[in-house]
Amino acid sequence: MVAAGLAPARGAGPATAAPKRALAGWMMFDWAAQPLYTLVITFLFAPYFANAVMPDPISGQAWWGYAAAVAGVLIAVLSPVLGAIADSGGRRKPWIALFSCVIALGLAVLWIALPKSGTATVLLVLAAYIAAVSAAEFAAVFSNAMMPTLVPHNQLGRLSGFGFAVGYTGGLVALFVMAGLVVTNPATAKTLLGLDPILKLDAAAREGDRLVGPFSAAWFLLFVIPFFLFVPDIPTRTEKERGGVWRALSELWQTVRELPGNRDMLRFLIARMIYADGLSAIFTFGGIYGAWVFGWQALALGIFGIVLSLAGAIGAVIGGRLDDRFGAKAVLIGALIILIAAALGILSVDKSHILFALPVTPKAVGSAPFGSIGEMVYLGFAILVGFVAAPLGASSRSLLARLAPPEKMTQYFGLFAFSGKATAFAAPLAIAAVTQATGSQRIGVSVILGFIAIGLLLLVAVREPKAP
Repeated sequence: MVAAGLAPARGAGPATAAPKRALAGWMMFDWAAQPLYTLVITFLFAPYFANAVMPDPISGQAWWGYAAAVAGVLIAVLSPVLGAIADSGGRRKPWIALFSCVIALGLAVLWIALPKSGTATVLLVLAAYIAAVSAAEFAAVFSNAMMPTLVPHNQLGRLSGFGFAVGYTGGLVALFVMAGLVVTNPATAKTLLGLDPILKLDAAAREGDRLVGPFSAAWFLLFVIPFFLFVPDIPTRTEKERGGVWRALSELWQTVRELPGNRDMLRFLIARMIYADGLSAIFTFGGIYGAWVFGWQALALGIFGIVLSLAGAIGAVIGGRLDDRFGAKAVLIGALIILIAAALGILSVDKSHILFALPVTPKAVGSAPFGSIGEMVYLGFAILVGFVAAPLGASSRSLLARLAPPEKMTQYFGLFAFSGKATAFAAPLAIAAVTQATGSQRIGVSVILGFIAIGLLLLVAVREPKAP
């Protein structure tokens, strides 16, 4: 998928693309890291933690929200510094290797999250989660910094888009493996594919849910190998060439000071910061909310994740074509409107109602996944979320490429990355606080609507440059 309108930076970037194995290796980083987001944060481990590890779903959602907020603060504070180091220090692979070890270790520790764990275990699990998520984002700072060295600037959008699609596919495959070969339906003792599980796990100890962490760690370590083997690194620069970290931060600060003079760019970065926070929160808490409403276990959550990942892959293809034809801003506005409608639809479903007031028969205990009307309606609205999530990511990059001056394209992509992390703590923190204050998961999650709506209003005021 090509991000339309990407202008080449003058005198920057290689004249030709790196070998295909280098490009494939770079995209494999997204494939390797995606189970952390798909299996742990969104569909499997987070709902298990909230509904089984903690004493009750309310405190579970709140504690998970606070942990996500802590990770967001760390990412927001440290990412710009690491980005400056990436620009000034030369080699990126040693940093990525360091953070890869932290990712794998943090994910492996999630295995200890037994049902109704004590406070010490809960805190250790949350600390491991924070470490893994933060390290993954830090590693991505250095991985993304390598992108302009792999292709000419007029191919950056294409490389970024394919990486986005590869990541979605990796998450889909990982979900398929866990739900199709490992996790069973308690009623039938069969996997999603109707097979006997390939592993004999203790259902009472919830080993299937806990295995998500070590599985994601092993997946990452295996599939990140092509990145280290085939992606060329930047040679270490001399001290004179680097100019030092302070010089890099000084140049970044100068660009930030100039932003008020570029109102469209400033509006866009703020809008993206806010709606990206809301979108991330939907994926973080959507599975938790669904598990509370319908009592979903790992099998149902796995099916839920597979369907949403597939919707995302389809949305990425369609969104890219619409971007080329109608422009990035139009795609973003349409996607955000659909996202608001879908989020309202999700919140309209509870144990015995859809569309807030229409009564339906509650899901029967032990019934097949997605056999009730409420579940099917919930899934339909959630598919819409998955469908627009990929275009929101891809067209956001495309719009930034249209707005940024070519001679500062790399700096503005750095600010773009920062805008996705600067307030990553805000929505989880707000959801956690409102959930605790009201005692309602539905009211807590409804905070997301405000973030998306504010982002949409700011985006409407952005003027997109016309294609030459």
